Amino acid sequence: MSSREAVTVIGLGAMGSTMARTYVAAGHATTVWNRTPGKADGLGAAPAATAAEAVAASAVVVISQVDYPAMFESLAGADLRGRVLVNLSSDSPDRLREAAAWVAERGGTLVTGGIMVPPPGIGQPGAYAFYAGPTEAVEAHRSTLEVLGRVDHIGTDPGLAMLYYQAMLNIFWTTLISYFYSASLVGGAEQLRPYVAAMLTDLTQEGPMGFLRILTTQLDSGEYPGGENNLHMQAIGSEHVVQAFTDAGLDATVPGAVAALFARADAAGYGANGLSALAELIRKP
Repeated sequence: MSSREAVTVIGLGAMGSTMARTYVAAGHATTVWNRTPGKADGLGAAPAATAAEAVAASAVVVISQVDYPAMFESLAGADLRGRVLVNLSSDSPDRLREAAAWVAERGGTLVTGGIMVPPPGIGQPGAYAFYAGPTEAVEAHRSTLEVLGRVDHIGTDPGLAMLYYQAMLNIFWTTLISYFYSASLVGGAEQLRPYVAAMLTDLTQEGPMGFLRILTTQLDSGEYPGGENNLHMQAIGSEHVVQAFTDAGLDATVPGAVAALFARADAAGYGANGLSALAELIRKP
């Protein structure tokens, strides 16, 4: 008999199915349920006939659905007393706070989460997830959650998990979209890729030239020196970037948005400051 605790997985899309398989492979007695029947086939888990039956099967219930209203609908008739619900679905931070109260009213405990890998990365080295909610609930089930990846418990406010998750998605998406734009501008991704890879490495190095570290210090201190590369210069340069995309007959939505932000900062009096001064407009739009 396995000494690992039983776990229920609700939601069997690409994420939830992989989570269920990962738990089964790790030796957890795993119960699954999905709003659309038939998704449990081939997972090696025990299918539940109803969401209420799935919740009753395990003290810890991992949820991976399209959003939090899906949880409200699916678990409306379930007995949540004594259950720890770990919801890894996407939604707004305020919706997660609302959900924590909803679960508590029904006798359960909600731990919110944002898993930071695509389905193939679940349970693999380097996988991690942001979690928020009661410390005692996270610690009681830490070993079970670690089957999916590293557990980063960032606070008791249930909204924090999604705040960090969405912050990281914003960086991920905008970085890759910028790559798509730039590869289109030069006419091929493979020619550009080594230069992009080198730039990302340089940005994140820990030495004195590590730009990310330097900007982090400026953002947290509120001091934005621009003696060597001020915002006024970059505002002009950003317009040239927009012109290059326009002249090439390409979409210029993202470069245009960047140029507009630079222009606003320059007009607001930050032209002599450095790049990090853009944070002032982001914080006070």
